[in-house]
Amino acid sequence: MGLGYDSVGGLESATKLMRELVELPLRFPELWTTAGVPTPKGILLHGPPGSGKTLIANALVEETGAYVVVINGPEIMASKGGESEANLRLAFEEAQQNAPAIIFMDELDSIAPKRDQAQGETEKRVVSQLLTLMDSLKTNSNVMVIGATNRPNVIESALRRPGRFDRELEIAAPDEEGRHEILKIKTKDMQLDVDVDLFQIARDTHGYVGADIQQLTLEAALQCIRSNLDTLDIDSEDPIPDEALDVLRVTNDHFNHALGTCDPSTLRDNKIEIPDVKWADIGGLEETKLELQEMVRYPIEHRHLFERFGMQASRGVLFYGPPGCGKTLMAKAIASECGANFISVKGPELLNMYFGGSEANVRNLFDKARAASPCILFFDEMDSIARARGSGGSGSSDTSDRVINQILSEIDGMGSGKTLFIIGATNRPDILDPGIMRPGRLDQLIYIPLPDRESRVSIFKANLRKSPIGDDISIDQLADATDGFSGADITEICQRAAKNAIPGEITQQECDDLPDPVPAITKVHFEASMSKARRSVTPDIIAQYDEFTAKQKASWGAGGSGADENKYDIDEAARDQAREDSLLEEDDDEEEEAADEEVEADTEEPVPVTGED
Repeated sequence: MGLGYDSVGGLESATKLMRELVELPLRFPELWTTAGVPTPKGILLHGPPGSGKTLIANALVEETGAYVVVINGPEIMASKGGESEANLRLAFEEAQQNAPAIIFMDELDSIAPKRDQAQGETEKRVVSQLLTLMDSLKTNSNVMVIGATNRPNVIESALRRPGRFDRELEIAAPDEEGRHEILKIKTKDMQLDVDVDLFQIARDTHGYVGADIQQLTLEAALQCIRSNLDTLDIDSEDPIPDEALDVLRVTNDHFNHALGTCDPSTLRDNKIEIPDVKWADIGGLEETKLELQEMVRYPIEHRHLFERFGMQASRGVLFYGPPGCGKTLMAKAIASECGANFISVKGPELLNMYFGGSEANVRNLFDKARAASPCILFFDEMDSIARARGSGGSGSSDTSDRVINQILSEIDGMGSGKTLFIIGATNRPDILDPGIMRPGRLDQLIYIPLPDRESRVSIFKANLRKSPIGDDISIDQLADATDGFSGADITEICQRAAKNAIPGEITQQECDDLPDPVPAITKVHFEASMSKARRSVTPDIIAQYDEFTAKQKASWGAGGSGADENKYDIDEAARDQAREDSLLEEDDDEEEEAADEEVEADTEEPVPVTGED
């Protein structure tokens, strides 16, 4: 069947619990009868695909030596009515006749879906038959049922109660120590070079499950074979000699290549990457870089310090500023520097035409990000999905409101156990919903302005660091001439200068005969590029951002200590004034009533007086 517990890595707690709940009742049932309690009937294993659910069940069967009956959905189902239930009964009878036995149902969701959501009557009858069979198992039958699924929420709820599946065990994605243990198991038969650092590889494989790590070692071995094919005589029919095989050693470079080709399987639905953007690619913004390191990098690399101080790290940050100033580039750079997984989300990707589909997309996105933690979730153009609620009419506005409500709920429910950081970027912060910017959510607002002179110098150096430039080019003069230009504008100037330099060389000679070194970009090329340059950010746009920043600072100042000190005095004075006003109103009412009575007395008709003439 397979190897024992030594083939299972990173699941120490799950293995221990499985031995207590399955191995002990099967091997020593007298322990449970002496204690006077019935033995467990079933265990439900659930977790992401490739995390080791089937592996741990096979290892348990191998260690206990019990008779195993494997039930797969397609094997149970039959075309004729009643045959599917009969096949299920035969499997349970076979296990009872060969006790101690284990009934292993892999992909349980295909056998026992929820009856109210089942497509046909056959599926409903199979679920009912399974419920009856599990209830019919006697306490001394010495038969244990193990189910495995990666979708526990679609299984019939009647199965998930004590007496049937007594315990539910989550096989989660392994942590750093678990990944290191899995790496040692998967590489024990490989010839590793001395420079291979399994600890560092375990740190770089955030969100990888056991199957992903196995694929990683396979890719590293394949790369090792590719790099040594030139030294091997594979055209000959004779076997490769042992001397040549001893040269095949997997090095750290082979693992680095494998890391670039393998992604976590849980996030293959979403485009996930570790960007290759470095701090050197971003010119200027030194204070912003330092602030981002403190907010994002420190909680990932020094999490124990935050736990020691009893504080939770910030959950998110919002970049706002003019277009083309480096908001997206900054988010990619911090993900690259931290070595964290990076998921870039475009707003319209989350929208769905069906009612409730957009909220489901948001939930799945956050679930996948949590599974691959530490992970940075980047919402580009956040104003497209986080517009202020109730700002529009009916229809699409209702969908937008539900999406932002779901995002806020997911951010609040991220939990402290997973390292998940949210970064939003927008150039319209004035139309964002206020709830997204309150403390506890995207509480850090960072304004990324137009670059100043020093930043423009850094941007030019960052763009031209790989380009051959002539001696007549002065970076300082270029920075002085581009006052008011954004980072994207400067990048366009550098690209246009390079394009101006290329055609002149192509017309002189063929591409294959270009001299070495390649001719440099000269001042003439930059002058031609500057003649077509334009400022994409106008002063009116800058004034809008300055106004928004001033409003934010004013709102922060309004909650200062001075306002708090006078708060109760103002409230008390307001109550006194209201009390005096009410008393004055009562006096006025009494005076008005008395005046009304006098007026009524005066307006009454006089009673005629009769007397003797």
